[in-house]
Amino acid sequence: MRTIESDDIVKSVKELCKEANYHLPLDVKKALYQAIEDEDSELSKETLKVLKENAEIASNTLSPICQDTGMACIFIELGQEVHIEGNLKEAIFEGVRQGYEEGYLRKSIVNDPVFDRINTKDNTPAIINYDVVPGDELKITVAPKGFGSENMCQVKMLKPSDGIQGIKDFVLKVVNDAGPNACPPMVIGVGIGGNFDRVALLSKKAMMREIGTHHVDPRYATLEKELLEIINKTGIGPAGYGGKTTALSLNIETYPTHIAGMPVAVSICCHVARHKEVVL
Repeated sequence: MRTIESDDIVKSVKELCKEANYHLPLDVKKALYQAIEDEDSELSKETLKVLKENAEIASNTLSPICQDTGMACIFIELGQEVHIEGNLKEAIFEGVRQGYEEGYLRKSIVNDPVFDRINTKDNTPAIINYDVVPGDELKITVAPKGFGSENMCQVKMLKPSDGIQGIKDFVLKVVNDAGPNACPPMVIGVGIGGNFDRVALLSKKAMMREIGTHHVDPRYATLEKELLEIINKTGIGPAGYGGKTTALSLNIETYPTHIAGMPVAVSICCHVARHKEVVL
């Protein structure tokens, strides 16, 4: 059994919150730079160059890439041979508090979703997803999620008879509904299977998967490529100005499901697609 101190978790989460908001992930940066080379529309190419310049300024000056520094979404992979000295949830929350305060990051969380809607003033509580895995390590991924794109995400409980075409139609509908509101070029995650709540989490994990990787099942890998091609033919383009760069990537994650259902979720992120991780 290996012990990890809660103070180390606080420090790690604090730094991850800042780094995720300051620095574009390497895979996203590569995809964005490649899109500039590939884009045919001059207006869209210039828009992509502005996004590149913005990311470079943010990284060089340690400033947020976007003013919406997001709701702190935390993904925990806890090794079953790890003992946490202290309260894991409270350590994560404290790390978020410190990171958003020290990093001069906008605090966007309200205490009640409907009635009070009073800002908590420290960007907590965070959303925490836990997985218990083999081993003696603790992996922490911080993915601040802005709500311009979060508001564009959708879930649909398709029937098995809707088939692959039903999935394609739904994904395309979500992208068209989002249009410029999701601050394209988008990074898209599609979850298929599980149940109503699991499929949304699958889509979030797909959204964070490294750009350029593909589903292990070649059938889904082909579907990923096909959907990305279809989306980039919609003409929405960067910031909605047209062109062929509506999305930088589309990844799919799947899970077994019930004989009567075929849940599908689409998570959309703007080009920033913030996420940073550390292994303790």
